[in-house]
Amino acid sequence: MKSASALIDERIKELGDWRGKMLAKVREIVHQADPEVVEEWKWRGTPTWYHGGIVCTGETYKDVVKMTFAKGAALKDPSGLFNSSLDGNVRRAIDIHEGDKVDEAALKDLIRAAVALNLKGPGKVKPKPRPRRTSVNRTD
Repeated sequence: MKSASALIDERIKELGDWRGKMLAKVREIVHQADPEVVEEWKWRGTPTWYHGGIVCTGETYKDVVKMTFAKGAALKDPSGLFNSSLDGNVRRAIDIHEGDKVDEAALKDLIRAAVALNLKGPGKVKPKPRPRRTSVNRTD
């Protein structure tokens, strides 16, 4: 059985286009941000990085490389990197399209914040409060 790292290497090679290069770049940034991160191969072929829990995934689609942060809704994102899955209660994602420049410093900060959140312990991520519904046609 191949290691997760070997499977990720294969995925990068088999893509053979900008997505492979971007996945390799994202992977490098994850490891630079957290040298203790562990690579896993989950859900039938999704590169996943762990440290105290899932930090993020590196998914590849036809037109995008997506980094999904498992607890992204609980992370501060002062650089505005999150641009996908913004309505979820827990996850947040970054969609990277061909030609996009990655703000490496901001991404490293986000990765480090995700690791720090994981290491805080098993506390639940607090979702955004939902708006209260009021009845407009109420008759008493």
